Amino acid sequence: MAKLSIEVITAERVVFSDSDLDVVIAPGTEGELGILPSHAPLVTALTPGEVRVRKAGEETSLTVTGGFLEVRDNRVVVLAEAAERAEEIDITRAEEARRRAQERLKSRAEAIDLARAEAALRRSLVRLKVAERRRRRGGQAGGI
Repeated sequence: MAKLSIEVITAERVVFSDSDLDVVIAPGTEGELGILPSHAPLVTALTPGEVRVRKAGEETSLTVTGGFLEVRDNRVVVLAEAAERAEEIDITRAEEARRRAQERLKSRAEAIDLARAEAALRRSLVRLKVAERRRRRGGQAGGI
């Protein structure tokens, strides 16, 4: 049976690359996307969220803050604005970002500031979710 390969790339580096994957799950603008082998060609925008990849029963999680996903010939390429593997997330920093964003939202600043605070809150919550999932799995380095 065919398998998938993936590359998660930012302007700075290749954050994650692997092959022989069973499924890739990503946060599309219309909802969560599940990509299986032999998926039809696809290009879509991503929202801030979690990218999960499964290989032989093991799951690896990464965060993305938006970008694009392309599927073609069993190859998934994620061009992300920013991305982190679960083990790279600084939980203290993410908690502090969440707290700051919540304070900005409570202060009811200008509309532009509110939109930025909401986006920052979403990013920090995704980072914390991915870090917590990794912690619950026993701190494995990425899962795969």
